[in-house]
Amino acid sequence: MIQYLFRNLPSISHLTALVDAETGHTTTFSVLRTQVLNFSKALLDNISKNDVILIISPNSLLFPVALFAVVAIGAIATTANPLYTTAEISKQVKDSDPKLIITIPPLYDKIKHLNLPCIMLTNSMTPSNSKWYNSSDFINKTSSNALLSHLDFPPVHQDDPAAILYSSGTTGTSKGVVLSHKNFIATSMMVTSDQDHAYGEAKNVFLCFLPMFHISGLVAVLFAQLQRGNKVVVMPRYEMEKMLRTIEKYKVSHFYAAPPVIVGLAKNHEVVKKYDVSSLREIGSGAAPLGKDVLEECAKVFPQTALYQGYGLTETCGAVTLENAAASSQHSGSTGMLDPGVEARIMDLETMQPLPPLQKGEIWVRGPNVMLGYFKNEKATKETIDDEGWLHTGDLGYFDNEGRLHVVDRLKELIKYKGFQVAPAELEELLLTHPEIKDAAVIGLSDVDAGEVPIAFVVRSSYSSLTEVEIKDFIAKQVAPYKRLRKVIFSEEIPKSAAGKILRRELRQRFLSKL
Repeated sequence: MIQYLFRNLPSISHLTALVDAETGHTTTFSVLRTQVLNFSKALLDNISKNDVILIISPNSLLFPVALFAVVAIGAIATTANPLYTTAEISKQVKDSDPKLIITIPPLYDKIKHLNLPCIMLTNSMTPSNSKWYNSSDFINKTSSNALLSHLDFPPVHQDDPAAILYSSGTTGTSKGVVLSHKNFIATSMMVTSDQDHAYGEAKNVFLCFLPMFHISGLVAVLFAQLQRGNKVVVMPRYEMEKMLRTIEKYKVSHFYAAPPVIVGLAKNHEVVKKYDVSSLREIGSGAAPLGKDVLEECAKVFPQTALYQGYGLTETCGAVTLENAAASSQHSGSTGMLDPGVEARIMDLETMQPLPPLQKGEIWVRGPNVMLGYFKNEKATKETIDDEGWLHTGDLGYFDNEGRLHVVDRLKELIKYKGFQVAPAELEELLLTHPEIKDAAVIGLSDVDAGEVPIAFVVRSSYSSLTEVEIKDFIAKQVAPYKRLRKVIFSEEIPKSAAGKILRRELRQRFLSKL
C-alpha cells in the first residue's frame, strides 16, 4: 500500500501533497514520504507486524503520516471518532486490543485510564514526558532515516490487513471491518478512474473535511487522491463558510460530502454567492441516498459544477458505484454505474434469485474492494459474505435499464405498514423539498393495527411557523395513503453519525422517552 502510494515519487516529489486550510502549512510528497518513514522507524522499536494501533484524532496534516507509518511496517491501524466518550473508546479498545495509541493532547484525559503507550501528534517541540512521546521528536528528523526504503521493514503483502474500521455492519451492533492493503489499492483505482479519463495526467485539488477516521475521508479522499498525485486541502471539520473560504483561497476543484452538506448548500444560495467558487468542478455525495430534487436545487447553486452521487460501505472499502460526472443524465437520483472491477446482483430474498432491472431487492456485491471480514467475528462474517464471495449489503435497491444503481433504503429501516413497504428516505426527500424545512428524518414506530407507522422529525427554518397539520398535508398530497405521516415532531436538530447518516435509533429512543 505504501509502495503503491509513492510509486510515482520521482515525478511528483516537489508537488504539494497536503495543505492545512487553517494555517496554510504545506507538505510536499517528498517530505510526506520522509515523515512516514521516520515515524515508521520509531514504531519498529516496540511494534511488530499485525499489532493493532489506535489512532484517535481530528483531521490534520499529521493524521495521514501516522496512519501510513503504521501500515508501512505491517501493523494494523484502527481509527476512532475523537468525539467518542471514554466508555465508547474503552469498548473499541477492548475489542481491537491495541498496543499503542496515537492521539492529540486535548484527548489525553479520554485515554489515560487505558494505561497504554501513547504518541501525541504535535508539531511543537514540547519534549516527551512520562505520559507520552511526541511525534515531533522523530517525525521531522533529517538523518539517514530519510534514506530508508520499504526493504528495511517487515514484508507486507496485498492480502495482509491494513486497517480495522468500526461500522454498524450490514446488520446489528458495531463491528470491526478488516480491510487489506489490496482493498485500499483497488478502491483508490476505482474512485480515481474517472479523473484519469477526464484529466489525463493533470492534478486536481481535493478538499477533505470528511473525517479521516471514516472510510470516505480515509480512502476515497486521503489515500486515493494522494496516490494519484492530487493535492489534498485538510479541514479539521465542516463549517459552511469556512469551507467556501477555503475553496476560494486554495482554488479547490473537488470535494466529497455527506448528504447534510449538500442539503445545506442547496438551501443557502445567498451564502454561497458571497464567495468565488468558480474553481470547483465536481461535488460528490455519498453515505445516504439523495433525492433528485435536492440534487437539482444544489446544481442551481453551483451551475458550473458537476454534482453526482456514489454508493459504498465500510465493508466495501467505500466503493461500489459512482455517477459519471461528465454524463448528460446527471441528477437521476441514482448512485451511478458499478465501479471498475465490481460485480453486483439484486436479490429477491424470498426466492433467493437475481432480479431483472427495475425490480427492488437486496444489493449484493463482489470485488477486490470487499473486506477480509469482521474482526474476531467469524459468525458475522459468514452471515455477510457467502461462499461465492458475495457481500450481502442489507441495502434495498434496483438497477434501471441503463445499468445505474438506485439505493432505496436500508432493509432493516424499511417501515412495514400493513404489509406495505415505506422507505424513510423517500419521505425525507419529499420533506426536504419544502422551503421551510431545514432537515428531516422519518422512522417507523410500532402500531397495534398497522404493525408500524411512519412519523417524522422536522427541523424548521428559523422564520417558519409550519404546523404539524400543514406538513402532514404536504406529504399526503404526494404519496399513496399507506405512506402518509401519522405524526410530526419538531426538533432542534437531527442526530447524525460522522458520515452524515441519520441515527434513527437515537430518534426512536428520544420519542419513547417522552411517552
